[in-house]
Amino acid sequence: MTQPSPSPSPSPSVSVSDQAQVDRANESGKTPVVFVHGLWLLGSSWARWAPFFEAAGYVAVAPGWPGEPPDVAAARANPELFAGTGIADIADYQHAVIDRLTTKPALVGHSFGGLLVQILAGRGLSFATVAIDPAPSRGILPLPISALKSASAVLRNPANRGRAVSLTYEQFRYGFANAVTEDEAHALYDEFHVAGAGKPVFQAAAANFNPASEAKVDRKSAERGPLLVVSGELDHQVPPAVANATYKKQAKNEHAVTEVVEIPKRGHSLTIDSGWEEVAQTALAFIQRFAP
Repeated sequence: MTQPSPSPSPSPSVSVSDQAQVDRANESGKTPVVFVHGLWLLGSSWARWAPFFEAAGYVAVAPGWPGEPPDVAAARANPELFAGTGIADIADYQHAVIDRLTTKPALVGHSFGGLLVQILAGRGLSFATVAIDPAPSRGILPLPISALKSASAVLRNPANRGRAVSLTYEQFRYGFANAVTEDEAHALYDEFHVAGAGKPVFQAAAANFNPASEAKVDRKSAERGPLLVVSGELDHQVPPAVANATYKKQAKNEHAVTEVVEIPKRGHSLTIDSGWEEVAQTALAFIQRFAP
C-alpha cells in the first residue's frame, strides 16, 4: 500500500496477535476496517463489530495498544502494563499496523480511539474515517462540566500521569454507562473495564497550552479523506458539545467530506452496550459510501 506520509521512525514492532490479524486481512483480499479502542477498554471490545462488518464484505482488524495484554483477565492481573503510554506511542503503533496492510483501510475509533483515528487520517492512512465520541484534540475548546467530572478520576492526582488508572464502578457508571440500566452498567463494567493509561488524559487536558502537543491533529491534510464524527446525546465523557466542536474544526478541510451525527439517548458506552448495532450501522453506511 502506498502511503502519502512516512511511517513512524523507528517503526514500532507489532505484537504477534496483531500481526496475525494483518496477515489474515491481507490473505482475504478484502478491504480492511481497522478498529481503534479508547481508554479503559481493549481491542476485544470490538468483538461484535468485527463480524458485523465482515458480514458486509470487509475484513476486520482490531489492534491493541502497545503492550496490550490478550484479554480482560490478563489486563486486570497486570494493571500497570499501560502505565506511561502516551498518545504518540499509541498512534505510531497503530500506524505500524496499518503500514503492514496491503490495502488502504477505513478507520473506526471510539473515545481516545476517535482522536487517534483522526491523527492517522491526517497522515493519509485511511479512505474513510469514523470518530465516535472522540476525545478532544488540540484546538477543541468546550469543557462541559460532565467531561471535567469524568476526567477528574485521572486528573485529580498528578502522579497518575505515569500510572495506569482503574475506574471505580461509580466512575464508570457516570462516565461510560449513564444511559443504560443499572444492571447493564454493572454487566458492562464486569465484562469490559480495565485500567487505562493516565498520560493521554493529561496530554489532552494540556493540549491547548502546548503547541507541540501529541493530541494535535492535521485537519487540513489533503490526504485526510472523508470523516464522520458520531456523538451520543447523553455522553458525559465526551458530550455532544465536544464532538460538535471537533466536527466544526474538521469541516474546514477543503479536500474531503466531513459530517456529524448524534445518536439519541446514548452515552459513552454506545459501542459496547446493547444498542451497539445502531452505531455500527451508522459507521458502516458511511464507509460504504466511500469504499474504493
